[in-house]
Amino acid sequence: MSLQINNLTKKFGEQTALSNINISINNNEIIGLLGPNGAGKSTLMKSIVGALKIDEGEIIFNDKNITENEIESKRNIGFLPENNPLYLEMYVKEYLQFVANIHRIPASRVDEVIDLVGITPEKSKKISQLSKGYKQRVGLAQAIIHQPDLLILDEPTNGLDPNQIIEIRNVVKEIGQQKTVLLSTHIMQEVEALCSRVILIHKGTILQDCPIHEFKGKFGSLEEAFANYTQAASVSEIHL
Repeated sequence: MSLQINNLTKKFGEQTALSNINISINNNEIIGLLGPNGAGKSTLMKSIVGALKIDEGEIIFNDKNITENEIESKRNIGFLPENNPLYLEMYVKEYLQFVANIHRIPASRVDEVIDLVGITPEKSKKISQLSKGYKQRVGLAQAIIHQPDLLILDEPTNGLDPNQIIEIRNVVKEIGQQKTVLLSTHIMQEVEALCSRVILIHKGTILQDCPIHEFKGKFGSLEEAFANYTQAASVSEIHL
């Protein structure tokens, strides 16, 4: 798996959401994508998966430009957006069978992924009947059912209770042993528990891209490091 983002810029009217982003990912690892609200994290993720048109720059996934090889790229990327769009009137297994059919993969994979994300007791229920935690698991199941090389998760544990958070983390950790995971979160314990590398975005630019121990550095916690980097960047902008 390889992902190269070269000089990526994305604008919405007069507002620049991403400015000259450069990222290189070549190994199977879990990467924490951090940043304050409005920093550009979701815009970056949607650009990688092809949900947003690229204004400037390029994204090369597995040695192919995603703009020129859109369908092939999407076959090898899994995506769980923050709002987790699901067909609420479908039954869990029916929905995952539908996703499997789109990807043209064997029906046997449906039962595998149901077991992997821990929704076997709920597989015959309508999605609308599920708790938020189980809905997140269904969303995660659709994102991994085709065994993508790259898995992109936007706030996957947002709104879950502590037990559900631990369960989802364990699933992500297991997947990250064999695949590359790009994980957006505001929960620093999640980053510490899962990630080997951190990419920090602030106001559309990358402030840090380094191993997690370097990011934490001299600070007492990841929260302290995060606050220091983002506040220092804001102060420097005021003085420019």
